[in-house]
Amino acid sequence: MIAPDAWTAYLARFVDASGRVVDDGNGGISHSEGQGYGMLLAYLAGDRAAFERIWTFTRTELLIRDDGLAAWRWDPKANPHITDINAASDGDILIAYALARAGRAWNEPGYLSGATRIAKAIGKQAVKREGGRLVLMPGVTGFSTRERKDGPVLNLSYWIFEAFPVLAQLAPEVDWAGLSKSGQALIAAARLGPAKLPPDWLSAPAGGALVPAQGFEPVFGYNSLRIVLYLLRADIKDAGTLEVFKRNWIVENAGRPAIVNIPTGRVLTRLDEPGYRMLAAALSCALDGAAIPDDLRRFEPTLYYPSTLYLLGMSMVAEKYPRCL
Repeated sequence: MIAPDAWTAYLARFVDASGRVVDDGNGGISHSEGQGYGMLLAYLAGDRAAFERIWTFTRTELLIRDDGLAAWRWDPKANPHITDINAASDGDILIAYALARAGRAWNEPGYLSGATRIAKAIGKQAVKREGGRLVLMPGVTGFSTRERKDGPVLNLSYWIFEAFPVLAQLAPEVDWAGLSKSGQALIAAARLGPAKLPPDWLSAPAGGALVPAQGFEPVFGYNSLRIVLYLLRADIKDAGTLEVFKRNWIVENAGRPAIVNIPTGRVLTRLDEPGYRMLAAALSCALDGAAIPDDLRRFEPTLYYPSTLYLLGMSMVAEKYPRCL
């Protein structure tokens, strides 16, 4: 699912000997998202040794909260290394999902028990009814209606749809199907500004309009880019929802996802790195059967984030749409 040479290059560039996934575009820190991505990619590459190494760092360094979730931010330059103890629900979902898939595929009960503990903790701490909806809170603190006048504040790129059916088998008491439906409905509804795109951080108050959250840059940005990837990886291909992204990325910006100012609709940056262009290419493949461009068919690591998106996008194309290769 991930070519051996691509995985070898990723592993050498971004995963250190301790199993720490290094975000070299963000000061060399690590975070629960990166550890979860690393575990998922190691599973997709069939690399059990690397998976165990990344999981060991995650378990010993980040899973230190008393509620079963991971602290989200780890800084090698700080003492102590944890510089933000809050959880990030996308990281927790990725970790639990990777553990569940690896545990089943490799018959590792320890991975499955770890996945179950985290899935139940996510359900208890992050899946909430807020603003009249069932939502995924981005973190345990800082985003609710009790804590913010414009709450709840949500990040629609934290809904990792492919994970929910897997986690439902481990924590059936959580309404994962309802959470998936609410996420899809919010993505369809959050077509804001002239470009009709969702902001990275969304205010979704009960009975109120969906608007960019206060205190965050009002952009369709590096977070929201992942929404398309997560929909496609979960085989959610609602034409009305995806057509907005197709228009912006492929028709208007020549296959380059763009950072867009929500209030004005102005393009702030067009993203030329292969990992970002792979998102647009995967969308064009899934919707129209378009071939992946020749210059995107070989993985060359750049920075952690676009490199990760590249491997997730390419592995999806290889699995679901081999005709595009």
